[in-house]
Amino acid sequence: MVNYKDLGLVNSREMFKKAMEGKYAIAAFNFNNMEQMQAIIQACVECKSPVILQVSSGARKYANQTILRYMAQGAVEYAKELGVNIPIVLHLDHGDTFELCKSCIDMGFSSVMIDGSHLPYDENVALTKKVVEYAHQFDVTVEGELGVLAGIEDEVQAEHHTYTRPEEVEDFVKKTGVDSLAISIGTSHGANKFKPEQCTRNADGVLVPPPLRFDILKEIEKRIPGFPIVLHGSSSVPQDKVATINKYGGALKDAIGIPEDQLREAAKSAVCKINIDSDGRLAMTATIREVFAQKPAEFDPRKYLGPARDALRELYKHKLVNVLGSANTVE
Repeated sequence: MVNYKDLGLVNSREMFKKAMEGKYAIAAFNFNNMEQMQAIIQACVECKSPVILQVSSGARKYANQTILRYMAQGAVEYAKELGVNIPIVLHLDHGDTFELCKSCIDMGFSSVMIDGSHLPYDENVALTKKVVEYAHQFDVTVEGELGVLAGIEDEVQAEHHTYTRPEEVEDFVKKTGVDSLAISIGTSHGANKFKPEQCTRNADGVLVPPPLRFDILKEIEKRIPGFPIVLHGSSSVPQDKVATINKYGGALKDAIGIPEDQLREAAKSAVCKINIDSDGRLAMTATIREVFAQKPAEFDPRKYLGPARDALRELYKHKLVNVLGSANTVE
């Protein structure tokens, strides 16, 4: 058993409380390797922002759970070395079984998500409650989910949206004891969040997806006032990154994301955690493709992973300052 506090990590409870009071959201950035972790910490230290290092089940298999634990501990020490002791959460994204959540808690995670949203309501309640009861013994925070997001990312896949039903949230939170709740109000997993026919064109000719269902969010806030809300699938899919990927041999078609102004609006509400993964993948891939195209003789991984890391850092700084509003919230 590894206690996350011994690694220098924190859980999300105080972090979310401050975010709601300050009307900003905490970035939950997914990572799988060293370069991604470095970019996240560099950006958050530079912007003086707290952060959630987020690990999917797929990332855990890819990187190895023991290595990830030491990387999280390294992230804490790296931030101090860079000059700012930012609060860092290590969080399991989309845990789908009690056993997976327990394993992560035992290996030093400070927060876990149990996603029973695909189950019948009563089964979701029972599974979430079981995870909460185990996690709270070790002061680990738990995120549950009501509603289903469409799209594909890692091992998460769904064909259609099921919006969160506001009439269920109060009962769910009360019965499970969760610390935060992921809801479905129109965000979506992956880079291809919407089909072009679902979108309209603005004055600049850019495809704009349907707006988020802020009416559902407001109703949920009324029913569970002051309770931390989470948005998954909140990448905005920067079109310059998509264009670069396609320019240098990629084949990303109809990659459309969530407008950043809508995410900024959501961050001023009870939404205090916003998950961003696909944008980071796009930034790294665009840079690596460009390096390979412009320097075809290059074979040193540092010469393409280094620039990819730098591009990722700049993207994340933009998110922290202009989208989430969490910059300069750490002294």
